Amino acid sequence: MSDYIKIGLKVTWLIVLAYWFISGLSAKKVEHQETFFKRFVQYWLPLIIAILLLGPGDWYGHTWLRDNFIEHTNLVGIIGLSISVIGAIIACVSRYILGKNWSLSVQRKEGHQLIQNGIYKLIRHPIYTGLLLLFTGNAVIVGDYRAIIAVLIVFVSLWLKLKKEEKILTETFGVKYTEYIKQTKALIPYLL
Repeated sequence: MSDYIKIGLKVTWLIVLAYWFISGLSAKKVEHQETFFKRFVQYWLPLIIAILLLGPGDWYGHTWLRDNFIEHTNLVGIIGLSISVIGAIIACVSRYILGKNWSLSVQRKEGHQLIQNGIYKLIRHPIYTGLLLLFTGNAVIVGDYRAIIAVLIVFVSLWLKLKKEEKILTETFGVKYTEYIKQTKALIPYLL
């Protein structure tokens, strides 16, 4: 697989992380959030484990984790990079639409608003959709079974976070949010 594909993936991740950091500086003040320990264990630790699984794999030795589920060809790399870029675009555009209501963890913001425009007309958690695509594309590029485990870890972590967010949003917006749930899907339009 071409080094340009791997560089493209790194650049994609760097753009997303830089955008997240910069745009997070203008978020609304927090009214309610979980403890740091809870946030670390439930959200950050799974992401750290997934990132370690997707990183350089030499230290996994010759275990089944290093076995390929897909060949390491340029075509596979381009497909993986395309999936990652689409995911990055979805995540960043969704983050932009959410504006100052965005939060890194499950929080209620001061003056919290329910956003239902743009991609939020179709799905309630498009940032998670974008992140899952970003991780999935990364997994295709890695091509080892360890990458599938990483995506599953991210999916479970985001799904649990999504459920907590929906509870807080239902408490915050009541009937307005339950109606929104009936009109949309959580992650994939018309499916999930």
